[in-house]
Amino acid sequence: MIRVENIGKRIDGKDILKNVTFEVNPKSVLGIIGPSGSGKTTLLRCLNGLERITGGIIKCNDVLLDSAFNESEYKRQVKMLRRQVGTVFQHLYLFPHLTVIGNIIEAPVHVLGLSHKEAEAKAIELLKAVGLSEAANRLPESLSGGEQQRVAIARALAMQPDVLLFDEPTSALDPRRTASLKKILRGFVERGHTMVAISHSINFLEGFSDYLLYMENGEAVEFNKTHEILNNPIDPRTQNFLQDMLERKPDQAAN
Repeated sequence: MIRVENIGKRIDGKDILKNVTFEVNPKSVLGIIGPSGSGKTTLLRCLNGLERITGGIIKCNDVLLDSAFNESEYKRQVKMLRRQVGTVFQHLYLFPHLTVIGNIIEAPVHVLGLSHKEAEAKAIELLKAVGLSEAANRLPESLSGGEQQRVAIARALAMQPDVLLFDEPTSALDPRRTASLKKILRGFVERGHTMVAISHSINFLEGFSDYLLYMENGEAVEFNKTHEILNNPIDPRTQNFLQDMLERKPDQAAN
């Protein structure tokens, strides 16, 4: 479970996040939507400890990030947090000199202390789950954007996180591959993972996320079940954003 309570993030005197509050239940998916510059990526970076919050608290299972902690305690909690939270960035950052399986086993061997044999066995299972068993010994440059995305997901899952965070998971995918990714990720949710995904694709989030959070100007404007947000948004700002998305061409709305 993730609980975010009144978190703020200030950079150079400017409030990037303002009193953001929401909860994500175990084995569920939260989708985060909003215009560019609304604070979505900053929020994601706060959830995995890459950015330090300047107000409020973040609680993930038994790990607490409190803005009141001193630097030493905050870093200690972040280290614990990253054992439970994995992130798949928009830019996938695969190691170009390592094979697919090499990319996946790197952190489990050096961070979790797994043997190469054990790490490779788990990596093969994950590659099978994302439909890339045959790509184990290939280099990332030989893969399509969608295949690299699935490798990045397998790499994140190899660290056995409870929570997975995604920044624009469909940015490199066409509609067919987007539908395939949605099915793959829902399968991992059913196996016990919790997910948070930033996306500009309403088509992707509909049928994938259980809840939606609409952000604007660093604020959590509206938080509710996905079907409620999409079909009956309450706040005028949410209504205007969704109307704008619907008026775009399908290929534009998916980007």
